[in-house]
Order: sequence, then structure tokens, then C-alpha cells
Amino acid sequence: MILWINGAFGSGKTTCANILQKQLPNAFLYDPEQAGFFIRDQLPESLQQPDFQHHPEWREFNYRMLLKIATSFDGVILVPMTLVDATYVDEIIGRLQREGVDVRHIILEANRRTLVKRLNKRFEWFNSWGKSQIDRCQSAFESDIHAEKIVTDSQSKQDVARAVAQHVGLTLSLK
Repeated sequence: MILWINGAFGSGKTTCANILQKQLPNAFLYDPEQAGFFIRDQLPESLQQPDFQHHPEWREFNYRMLLKIATSFDGVILVPMTLVDATYVDEIIGRLQREGVDVRHIILEANRRTLVKRLNKRFEWFNSWGKSQIDRCQSAFESDIHAEKIVTDSQSKQDVARAVAQHVGLTLSLK
């Protein structure tokens, strides 16, 4: 199973994935962002997109890697990554599902104030990338991107991870 944990920057995706990885017996944390960093580092500046997700190569690479892992690995693949373009969601998640891969898509949701507070704790001051994307993310999750939503504002990190696990039918260990 692939568990795609979506949400705005600061919603708790990576934290949730890290907790799940520690509390699931056979979990693998996959980071699609790494392919984006590679693409950015290997392209001349004049060919770079403002968001590496706009590169079709990023979407194709992550689709192929996740397909390879999902068809070769007997465990849960955790993917904490913000996706707000419905076409991109379909090119990766939808395509994997059409290939018969069990992909569960969850959105971690938080209000603007909570997101800004969390991003400030990560030293993302002023109009950082994450902060500048809040409205875009929240708008997409309200209208274009459809998945089960788990509100994280007043929940502990552990409670969020438990809620995600429960929603997709996973049993966490007591670690």
C-alpha cells in the first residue's frame, strides 16, 4: 500500500509519516522532493520551473519509482508530499491506482493561523515558500483535490498519526 499524505506546508505531513514509519512494522518513507532537488540541480537555470512539480520528468520519475517499490516491496510506502494540481495528482496517484496499486490519499488540514505558527517554528519567516502557498493549497483542497481530510489544528502529532492509520486500516505498534 502507498499512503500519500497530502496537505499544505506546515500541516504535519512529514511529522506524521515519521511517526508512522516508527510505529509500523514494515514501512518505507519515500520522499518525492528528492527527485525535484535533483532536477533543479541538474538543469541550467533558464530551464528550471519555479516549482519542480511543473517538470513532467518529476511526475514521471516519482510515478515510476513508486510503481517499482509498490510492486516489489511488501510493506507500507509513506509519501508525505503536497500536491495541489489535480492533473499532477492524476498523473501520479491516479495512474498508480489505474495500474492496480493500492494508493490511499489523505489530506492533513489546518487553518491558516496554525500553518503560519508551525512554519514560524521551522524558521520560515516572512513570505517563505510554504507561507506563500497556503492559500493555493487550501483552495485546491476545498475544490480540486479530493481525499479524506484529517484536521490537525488541535491534535497532538501522535493523535494525527493514529487518525491517519485508523482511517486506512493500519495498526500501529506501541513504540
